[in-house]
Amino acid sequence: MQISVVVSLMNEEENIKYLIKEVDEALQNFTYELILVDDGSTDNTVDEIKKHMNDKTKLVIFNRNYGQTPAMAAGIEVAKGDLIVTMDGDLQNDPSDIPMMIEKLNEGYDVVAGIRAKRQDEPVRKFLSKIANKIIRKVTGVHITDYGCTLKVFKKDVAKNLQLYGELHRFIPILAKMYGAKITEIPVKHHERQFGSSKYGFNRTFKVISDLMYLVFMQRFSQKPMHFFGSVGFIMFSSGMLIDFYLLIIKLFGQSIGGRPLLTLGTMLIIGGIQLITTGFIAELLTRTYYEAQNKKPYVIKEIISKENNEEQN
Repeated sequence: MQISVVVSLMNEEENIKYLIKEVDEALQNFTYELILVDDGSTDNTVDEIKKHMNDKTKLVIFNRNYGQTPAMAAGIEVAKGDLIVTMDGDLQNDPSDIPMMIEKLNEGYDVVAGIRAKRQDEPVRKFLSKIANKIIRKVTGVHITDYGCTLKVFKKDVAKNLQLYGELHRFIPILAKMYGAKITEIPVKHHERQFGSSKYGFNRTFKVISDLMYLVFMQRFSQKPMHFFGSVGFIMFSSGMLIDFYLLIIKLFGQSIGGRPLLTLGTMLIIGGIQLITTGFIAELLTRTYYEAQNKKPYVIKEIISKENNEEQN
């Protein structure tokens, strides 16, 4: 069984030597490949990789900075292993945890996610992360303790079908769950950063919120967008009609309604409701086009068992 370790890097020149060494020491009893994806580094990261790489190292170089999610997706695409491991390149994740996670995966899971049990980060960052994890669990129903831990082990078919875009690497457990993967988690070591600086800032909060909104929609309505747009549109349209019907009644009794804000609200609700309902129709057509034009299926068959092959396996 071959293992592919995927690491996305940007300006981590001082960590490269130790990263390659620690991965090799941790996986010396395994057949593995180390895929290092340079995400547009402006320092000597690429030169350091070329200097210290061994026969198990593959280097993928982007022409510019695209972000951690595209880098991770590129590494997974290149990976040939039966199991795929993702981890950060800042040495805060510990490669020595990988064998333990693989052992846990072999208990019948598709994904094993790490929990940074003794996280070595600033108190404010840990506090914000704790709140974000709680919100994500509540909104999505996917109960993972530490969404921010990059160290994860996947079976190949799960990793290859994650469909990573934008900034969705933070929500890999949700994507895996949407695919139908069986997920568990396990405490892992976490070290204080020794070299370089963190690439995360406060502005990522807004990216997390927008990505979460997108994922919740995809999780619940990706195959039936009309259920979302149609429901909200019908509520708005019905509310507008009730308001305008009420205004019509009082108009018939001789009261003036021309200057009432309620008339504007009712009209806007009717127009907005019609727009959302028609958007639902268009989204349904686009969904059909997406699946039919590319001959895609809205499902994944894990395996097909007949009496004959079941007897052969037994």
